[in-house]
Amino acid sequence: MAIMARAATTSDVFNAIAEPQRREILALLRAGERPVTELARELGMTQPGASKHLRVLREVGLVRDRRAGKQRLYGLDARGLRPVHEWTGGFERFWNESFDRLDAYVQDLKQARREE
Repeated sequence: MAIMARAATTSDVFNAIAEPQRREILALLRAGERPVTELARELGMTQPGASKHLRVLREVGLVRDRRAGKQRLYGLDARGLRPVHEWTGGFERFWNESFDRLDAYVQDLKQARREE
């Protein structure tokens, strides 16, 4: 059973980013490439733990790595987030409708204050 869960995590962007520490890694990498030691320190985890998360992120196409001297630098590959962006974009209409309702409510309040 654990093997199936592992396969799902490593083959699906949604499962990979469901893990909070992986989302933190992606957020840190928005600022630029970082070595695993720095990421581990910032996240308060061991280097093997950070490496394991980076491997999952790399396997789903969210992180790329390259050798720089003796260390390996990890960088964000945001193109891998496209499926997430496209999926959440399907809900944009609902957010916009909520903002439109909020704006109408605020305008009604302003109008009521002017009439007082």
